Amino acid sequence: MANQTTKVRSAGTPARRTLTAAARAAAKRSARSERGGPGDREELHSSRTLLIQRPDGWDDPPEPSAEEEPKQLTPGPVRGRRLLTAALCVVLVAGLVAVAVLGWQYREGRRADQARSQALTAAKEAAPIVLSYDYRHLDQDFARARGRLTGGFRDQYLKTTKTVVGPTAAKYHGVVKATVAAASVVSAAPDKAVVLLFVNQTTQSTQVPGSRLDLNRVRMTLTRTSTGWKVSAVDAL
Repeated sequence: MANQTTKVRSAGTPARRTLTAAARAAAKRSARSERGGPGDREELHSSRTLLIQRPDGWDDPPEPSAEEEPKQLTPGPVRGRRLLTAALCVVLVAGLVAVAVLGWQYREGRRADQARSQALTAAKEAAPIVLSYDYRHLDQDFARARGRLTGGFRDQYLKTTKTVVGPTAAKYHGVVKATVAAASVVSAAPDKAVVLLFVNQTTQSTQVPGSRLDLNRVRMTLTRTSTGWKVSAVDAL
């Protein structure tokens, strides 16, 4: 009788049995996932664990320092009030400047008007004195005339009357009398004015029989001084 050979499956080691069981379980889960059951997919996903490791050189962003803190913008209403205040200041300054300029122009205009009136009066009073003389009292006449003059013209008048007019008037008994027929202001500033005068001069001397009348036009420049308006130039036209 032949011996029957009986194959007995060895149980193997416990570790091997564990790995085999794990492989069978993984195969079953794979098969279920291929069949597409929603519950299986949820079970598969829930059994996984996702680990994210920080790569080398990746540091946390630095915290902002006090100097790098973001600037706070000025609120709209506050900024609007500041702009309005600045605009009002500009308008106020411009208004003050305009008032100052207008005030200065007004004062200068008033001074010019006063100069015009005062210079015209001074010219009418000075012309008969400066342009008249009498050989019988030349020194008094010339001294009186110099009191109406100023600056370089005063020195020129003194020299001319002393060297030319005086000797000639004394020799020929000259008498000259001047009167102002008309006068008008050519230009006027607070300290200077020019006046045009129409002067009639009557001359008597031993060289002229009777008397001679001369109608002259004279341009007289006057300057304001500490003692009033004085003649600083006389030009015959």
